[in-house]
Amino acid sequence: MAHGHGHKLWIVPDGYLASTPEGCTGPTGYFSHESVCILNDGDAEVECVIDVYFEDRDPIKGIRFTVGAERSLHFRMDRATDHDGSLLPRDTPYSLRLTASAPVVVQHSRLDVTQQNLALFSVMAWPLEE
Repeated sequence: MAHGHGHKLWIVPDGYLASTPEGCTGPTGYFSHESVCILNDGDAEVECVIDVYFEDRDPIKGIRFTVGAERSLHFRMDRATDHDGSLLPRDTPYSLRLTASAPVVVQHSRLDVTQQNLALFSVMAWPLEE
């Protein structure tokens, strides 16, 4: 198989990196974060680019990374930087677009520890045909 399953263009309309209030990390030290989970089941590495969009500010574009052949990658949004090294702001709603050089499958996950009962959710991103 030359290319893997999935699509080259994905949209995640709901992103929100919550702050972790003091005392809410739990006994294992968890903190709020989000991941863009990518599966590349093809036989060549895939170049990915994330562009992040906001309600009230200019987008952050050009967050680049590679997913190896026949690998998965959980790209942590709290560690994301653009070409200028800017970190994504916390407590700010955002949406993102992921563009890949070959078909991949994308899922979005959030761990929210703003309360003592941790919340984890995960949803499939929206694939778009080019």
